[in-house]
Amino acid sequence: MSVLMHACTLVVKILILPLYLVDLLGLYRFYKRVFPVLMYKISFSYNSKMNEKKRELFRELLRFSPRDGPLRLLEVGCGSGANFQHYPSGCKITCTDPNPHFKDYLQKSMDKNDHLVYVNFVVAPGEDLRVVEDNSMDVVVCTLVLCSVKNTPKVIQEAKRVLRPGGAFFFLEHVEADPSSWIYFFQHVFQPFMYYFGDGCETTRATWKHLEAAGFSDLQLRHFQAPVFSLIRPHIVGYGVK
Repeated sequence: MSVLMHACTLVVKILILPLYLVDLLGLYRFYKRVFPVLMYKISFSYNSKMNEKKRELFRELLRFSPRDGPLRLLEVGCGSGANFQHYPSGCKITCTDPNPHFKDYLQKSMDKNDHLVYVNFVVAPGEDLRVVEDNSMDVVVCTLVLCSVKNTPKVIQEAKRVLRPGGAFFFLEHVEADPSSWIYFFQHVFQPFMYYFGDGCETTRATWKHLEAAGFSDLQLRHFQAPVFSLIRPHIVGYGVK
């Protein structure tokens, strides 16, 4: 299957050569204006299908609330704010995303979820959160983000840096499938196309390995099959405690 997979991947790479040239010429940046529109629309379908999983995950947030004030939460790669509905009332939210064009859609989610307190929206990649102080957050949330960051271990370490001792890094990510499966085959074949369509998204990342190597004092991580598009069906969910 390996030979066939590499042959099919080569065919896909040849077919998307125009996209490569568009990127090389610097024209791909215009897609970054369109991408938030697509993600905003897709988020409704994804949230509908994943509502119970998100509710189950984010129920654990209150475990990390401080005794003397509201929960301080940093969402890395917040996009259009698709997780806001699941956060506890009074929670103080700081949002970061490398794409400034999400701001209008993020504002719509803020207006809709007025049970939260919004501190700031910062345009910044997950690998560089220097605008956030050390040990200043109770929780860091990252959903469908680690698939497209340039340096996954760096993002996780930045999350640990800003977390207070005993704080938690919450995650929900699509990951690489079992190598013996056809999903794994098609993930690798269509990866060159997904990279451009998903603004850097990689369906072939074994993200759980980076989480396991990150040195959390406690890591709760579970694999499951999400009821979504087959290429991103394999998921991991859980949290790691600093």
